[in-house]
Amino acid sequence: MKKKHLKTLELIYSRPVSANISWLDIEALLLTLGAKIEERECPSHRRPHPSPMTDKGAVASLREWLNDNGVTP
Repeated sequence: MKKKHLKTLELIYSRPVSANISWLDIEALLLTLGAKIEERECPSHRRPHPSPMTDKGAVASLREWLNDNGVTP
């Protein structure tokens, strides 16, 4: 894993929850982990709008999902 993706993963797991993570960095991390990104009408994790930064609730949810799937820093 590249340093940039590892840094994103560390930010996702940081305490307190960070609200300063770019959604594009999260998508790049997920793609590196083998995820397939799809646009859906009602996604569980959606791109933030209008700000490119991910809010704390989404980061916490993503952290829980990653942890449940064995992805930790």
